[in-house]
Amino acid sequence: MPLWLKIVLCILAAEILGGLGGFITASSIGSWYAALERPPGTPPNAIFGPVWTVLYAMMGIAFALIWHRAPSDSAKRRALTAFFVQLALNLAWTPVFFGAHQLAAALVIIVLLIIAIMVTIARFRRLDRLAAALLVPYLLWVCYATYLNAGFMILNR
Repeated sequence: MPLWLKIVLCILAAEILGGLGGFITASSIGSWYAALERPPGTPPNAIFGPVWTVLYAMMGIAFALIWHRAPSDSAKRRALTAFFVQLALNLAWTPVFFGAHQLAAALVIIVLLIIAIMVTIARFRRLDRLAAALLVPYLLWVCYATYLNAGFMILNR
């Protein structure tokens, strides 16, 4: 399969999976989330959708590069395993934060997510530097989201 097709498929898959969280988020934005006291630096709600759309596209491209370019060996398997672990944590955070309103549990998940993203970047870097670099903005955004999660938790005890 050509690289361009893998990129398209991986971006679509990442966007669809990421979009699932939007359904959970949408039901809480106007009610529960709107009533929370916000930490300083909380962006307007309209920022989150476009940012996550770009980040999921970059994740999809990074995955496609590893899938396409890296040889099938134990390093590739470890890299892809790390990617799927971070993806699972990413997908778990939204229903815990927005669905169950469990801010402390969400904070634990997002800290684990940061670690998993760093492991993924390190493992991707050994195979494809561009794939690793594409995940850096995602890591930075998740660090920012961790600050927000912690701030919401502290301010809304």
